[in-house]
Amino acid sequence: MSHFTTDRRSLLKGGATLLAAAATMSSDQLLGYAKAWAQTAQWKPEAGAKINMMRWKRFVEAEDVAFMKIVDAFQKATGVTINVSNESYDDLQPKASVAANTGQGLDMVWGLYSLPHLLGNKVTDVKDVADYLGGKYGGWTQSAKDYCQTRDGKWVGIPIAATGGLLNYRIAACEKAGFKEFPKDTAGMLEMFKGLSKNGTPGGMALGHASGDANGWLHWALWAFGGNLVDEKDKVIVNSPETAASLEYIKQLYATFIPGTVSWNDSSNNKAFLAGQLYCTNNGISIYVSAKKENPAIAEDMNHAYLPIGPMGKPAELHLAFPMLIFNFTKSPQACKALTAFMLEADQFNPWIEGAQGYLSHFLNAYDKNPIWTADPKTTPYRDVAKRARTPAGLGTLDENAAAAIADFIVVDMYANYCTGREDVKGAMASAERQAKRLYRA
Repeated sequence: MSHFTTDRRSLLKGGATLLAAAATMSSDQLLGYAKAWAQTAQWKPEAGAKINMMRWKRFVEAEDVAFMKIVDAFQKATGVTINVSNESYDDLQPKASVAANTGQGLDMVWGLYSLPHLLGNKVTDVKDVADYLGGKYGGWTQSAKDYCQTRDGKWVGIPIAATGGLLNYRIAACEKAGFKEFPKDTAGMLEMFKGLSKNGTPGGMALGHASGDANGWLHWALWAFGGNLVDEKDKVIVNSPETAASLEYIKQLYATFIPGTVSWNDSSNNKAFLAGQLYCTNNGISIYVSAKKENPAIAEDMNHAYLPIGPMGKPAELHLAFPMLIFNFTKSPQACKALTAFMLEADQFNPWIEGAQGYLSHFLNAYDKNPIWTADPKTTPYRDVAKRARTPAGLGTLDENAAAAIADFIVVDMYANYCTGREDVKGAMASAERQAKRLYRA
């Protein structure tokens, strides 16, 4: 539960001192560390190694700056040439698929959700990197293993970080709607959204093909009511009374939304919130980070909360995971593994996530201690998203089928079709069922 407060907490003492020092490491210090690290690392880059990496476009500028400092130090320390291209969330999967099918163009992809599984046998097993990092930094969260470890023990990617899909809300508007604290349950959230709409301070969440925002909150909606796309044996079970109840709830919630959410992408709600048109939405912390810089009044009047508990009776959250994969046709596999391991070493990962200001959350348990998570209580809820997260597979197995299901927006389209009146409840569930069965039968 997040209370509507604007208090600040002091930085952690003791162990935080070392982390704070890491955040102020100069470029020369980082390069010195990188050179020392390269001398002892178990992965030795190939002579003349070149890496083409594709990653998602930044939402927080300081995160991108910190990331590129890491890349620059690694290049200078190892002699590896790295080219980083940036693509929108929605373009990552198709461009990665082209590279996988042609066997050229990219060596590494820092992608979304279950992308390594979608590309199947085109990715390199990075169990050695996973074992090294997990052994050194307090082990991986369960969701990290669920995302990147296969049934036979291979690691098809390294989960670099996650972005928490939490509720971003305006404190004064919610209080005016009658809520001193964010509702604990789905019924309370619906009443709050009705109050916000009535007062001319509406909320809204994406029902379009927004890879992060729409997939995140609509999978929560399905799971919170006990619905699932598949069961533990990967049998399609989406056509159910629980799914129907969820659809009915979301249609009522949608009736209170600001217009246009069916066509929103992952940046639409950010823009509307910062423009003072939107008062509650699901998002990473990027709205808050931007508001502190561009509109301090909005930043002071906003806070974050986890999505509430539904009839299922326990948290049911899908947060946006960012796995790093290495293609098995790269000519520089050792260089790619070395770079992946180097990125998650404490000396650069700590200042990197501090630069991200809460937008990136960790999958390695040791990084719970970074002071970014307690310096500002509005940031704290994002610390634990990797511990709370499910994968897009829900009850089922995270494999190529589950990866295709989220890439095809099956769950998102089911809700959008019903909320907009394109299909009734039975029709929306039947359409989702047909699409899912085609995937899982294949």
